[in-house]
Amino acid sequence: MAGSFYHVCFVVPDMAAAIRDLGAAAGVEFSAPRADRIGEWDFRIAFTRGTPPYIELIEPAAPGGPWDVSEGARFDHLGFWTRSIEDGGRRLAAAGLPEEFSGCPYGRPFAYHRVGSIGARVELVDLARQSAFLAAWNPGGEPMPPVEADAPGGGRDTSRGPLTR
Repeated sequence: MAGSFYHVCFVVPDMAAAIRDLGAAAGVEFSAPRADRIGEWDFRIAFTRGTPPYIELIEPAAPGGPWDVSEGARFDHLGFWTRSIEDGGRRLAAAGLPEEFSGCPYGRPFAYHRVGSIGARVELVDLARQSAFLAAWNPGGEPMPPVEADAPGGGRDTSRGPLTR
């Protein structure tokens, strides 16, 4: 489906165990984990290999921060490409889904919005980052449509809900 989520994310306290167990349970293969930092938070990240939807694993280095695992591993978010984080964020906030964390102040074009009814978040990621994502995690992978592609004519239809569905 055009504009569907392109990844599902779990935050985990033990990346090696998550890769081993989810790999065995779902028959998926993960890329090698990579260390990264945003603001004051260090973390490791890995994605499944192959085609979307991807499974993302994030292992924070310490409790707290945007991926706190002090209460254990959990489903964290569904990720969507968007033509505009600002426009998408306004639609989500107007629908009662507040922004919970933004990577934008740290030079990372993404934002998480809380969806309380599912106990998790949705992530909007700027479509301009897609080529870098594919180069890093799926070289040669096919482009993925933004969530706005589900709107009639591929435009920014805000009349049908926060994610233009």
